Amino acid sequence: MRLIPLLLSLALCATTALAADGAPVVGERHGQASLASAAVRDEAHRDQVRYTVWYPAQAGSQEHALQIGPPQAPLFEVGRAAGDAAPAPGTWPVLLLSHGNGGSARMMGWFGTAMARAGFVVIAVDHPGNNGVDAMTVAGSTLTWERAGDLKAALAAAHADPVLSAHMDMARLGVAGYSAGGFTALLAAGARMDLQRLLDFCRAQPQDGVCQPQAEFPTLTLQARLDAAATPALQPYVRRAGDDHAIPGVRAVFLMAPAIVQAFAPAQLAGVVQPVSIVVGDRDTVAAPSTNADVAAASIPHAALQPLPGVGHYDFLSDCTPLGQQRLGPLCAVDVPKAQTHATAIAEATRFFREAL
Repeated sequence: MRLIPLLLSLALCATTALAADGAPVVGERHGQASLASAAVRDEAHRDQVRYTVWYPAQAGSQEHALQIGPPQAPLFEVGRAAGDAAPAPGTWPVLLLSHGNGGSARMMGWFGTAMARAGFVVIAVDHPGNNGVDAMTVAGSTLTWERAGDLKAALAAAHADPVLSAHMDMARLGVAGYSAGGFTALLAAGARMDLQRLLDFCRAQPQDGVCQPQAEFPTLTLQARLDAAATPALQPYVRRAGDDHAIPGVRAVFLMAPAIVQAFAPAQLAGVVQPVSIVVGDRDTVAAPSTNADVAAASIPHAALQPLPGVGHYDFLSDCTPLGQQRLGPLCAVDVPKAQTHATAIAEATRFFREAL
């Protein structure tokens, strides 16, 4: 989820260390993919999608601590990775990773680095106009269906990277997403959204967390989205909301606290043929399980649901530093330690993708 851009500026800790003896090493690379719809969503009208790749790296590569926030006052501890390290020998399954509303690739690094350490190449994006590094835009927060195209563009760009391409097993492709990223993952798996269905739901149940203005963009009401969608600049994109946004080759889907599931008709969810694993907190009030995760689990033929007692929506963000806990309040307040929630999600995702891919 989004904080103010200054607080979510990316920072690498200055100290370095080798991975623990015997522990796999994770590499990290960054890139950009060209995409026309990005220019419509990005405040500066850049036609680029930033992406981060985490992957198994050669033993002996030096890992750095990954953090979010000012270098001398980080707010989140993300994980560890070795910048631009040489990949380890071998070919690895590929996972696409989509962050939540106003989040970032780095915010999901706790998951991405862990999955790379488990033997996957993980490609995460910063969705244009809807991430915590850049300014949020109305277009970026309205044209949510364009997020699947971000993942597709990043996948193609990463596969064209001569350093990574030989290590990516494109025949074993999965997708994972948190919150709005869960919606993105379902699009990538082939489910088509029904924009009118989502509008009808929000008019009937305006107090549902998905229909309310989000903390990351509190002025963006439903009416503001409708007004933006009616503009000539956005109309061509609105008309393709219900198109097929599937990413060819996706074989498995992992959802964390999925949101915007109300946009999918039951028949669309029933048409998701891939195995789907869902983890969700039973205290999630932002994307209530009853209208999101539970609906997906009941409608998708090969779906499994794992409710996490005492866990809320923001528990799937990176772990807060003591300073982050002081400054960020609700984003860091948990009843169950984040380390426990993260470990459960990582263990389930590792088991699931190893079996499905």
